[in-house]
Amino acid sequence: MRSCYDSAHNKQHKTCVSNELNPLKPESGAGAPRIYTRAEHGISRANISEHALKVLYRLKDAGFRACLVGGGVRDLLLGREPKDFDVATDAHPEEVRSLFRNCRLIGRRFRLAHVFFGPEIIEVATFRAPHDSFVDDGDADGAAEALIEDGRIIRDNVYGTIEQDAWRRDFSINALYYDIRDFSVVDYTGGMDDLKQGVLRLIGDPEIRYREDPVRMLRAVRFATKLGFRLDEATESCLSRLGDLLLDVPPARLFDEVIKLFHAGCGLQTFEALRHHDLFGRMFPLTEEALSHEEEGFPITFVANALRNTDERIQSGKGVNPSFLYAVLLWEPVRHAARRFMEEGEAELPALQHAGGVILSRQARHILIPKRFALPMREIWELQPRFEQRRGARALRLLTHPRFRAAYDFYCLRARSGEALAEGCEWWTRLQEVDEAEQRRMVEVSGKKPRSRRRRRSRSKSSGNA
Repeated sequence: MRSCYDSAHNKQHKTCVSNELNPLKPESGAGAPRIYTRAEHGISRANISEHALKVLYRLKDAGFRACLVGGGVRDLLLGREPKDFDVATDAHPEEVRSLFRNCRLIGRRFRLAHVFFGPEIIEVATFRAPHDSFVDDGDADGAAEALIEDGRIIRDNVYGTIEQDAWRRDFSINALYYDIRDFSVVDYTGGMDDLKQGVLRLIGDPEIRYREDPVRMLRAVRFATKLGFRLDEATESCLSRLGDLLLDVPPARLFDEVIKLFHAGCGLQTFEALRHHDLFGRMFPLTEEALSHEEEGFPITFVANALRNTDERIQSGKGVNPSFLYAVLLWEPVRHAARRFMEEGEAELPALQHAGGVILSRQARHILIPKRFALPMREIWELQPRFEQRRGARALRLLTHPRFRAAYDFYCLRARSGEALAEGCEWWTRLQEVDEAEQRRMVEVSGKKPRSRRRRRSRSKSSGNA
């Protein structure tokens, strides 16, 4: 599989490459779309959610144009199972709500309709028109207004045509429409060709698009890695130079974006690509600083090993938790800070507690981690010293701690990276596998101090012969 940084990348590149093959077309009627008939593409209604089809057909029967759009169409064309199905229509949000009793309107920046079918939500967006700048998706409120501040889209509720909607989306492969009227795929931006060639390309001038919404830089890395696509030259060339724009993104918004980056089953590749494009350090400067140094002549491998383990869990269908992810990403700066506090005289546990508070406070300037995730993170960190104490009832009580399993996995990842004793991980693994009697025996044996052998005085030959 190709990674998202297969193409040569020059970190000294100071200017964005002009995307001459992809001028943004703000005016309606700028070019006829390429229509792929049902016989020319592989999308089957059998692979589309029945609830999404219900929304599409009801909108069509009410006289509106309705299309599947975005990642759902892209994944269907690639033979992948879509994560969700989004609908685009010329019906306004209030008109959508009038057709569905199970509908709720959401958003301030980007007005959307959510149609609820039990646990499944079909998102319905009205075709958007371009304005002085272009945007793809977010949250909204209001009727027909656009607000731009310092090149960033603050509010976007300018409704338009399907063609206008296509040109204001972010990547060409996300601007393909599956039209329920005749089951065709409508392509205004060359997305089908990019899909066939395995290229991720921004629509329009990359610098303008990144300035409108800096999170698009993270989306570019995420999609390219997830799909095994390469970034085209214009899309890639700005990333390192414009990375500081991420500092202007609200820290609360970046929390969710990081989860999307590392919980897609290719977190390790994504991590490497973010570092390659100098983006990881813009979000986690303390971690990047820690990783830039070696310990005892060896690179720090804990984050990479942990992300590899997370990828394996996701690919095998096991659950993952944002608290564990963030505990991993911030462990190196926490560990280093705790070491400094211990050198200043603090005991190990108070030093870890102190370090956790300091690092979370500093990280909040870049990414704000909600308390419901920060508290479990701190528990994972603060339980680490207890895995070195393997004797008596205290060890058995640790097995019943609500955060034991996460802290144990964390400890064993540290052992795999050479930071904790592999012997300790093996001991705690065995303790969970044996019965209660064997558990008591194990902690008793661990609690016994080895008896020092007393040296016997040797008798002199003279005394022995007496």
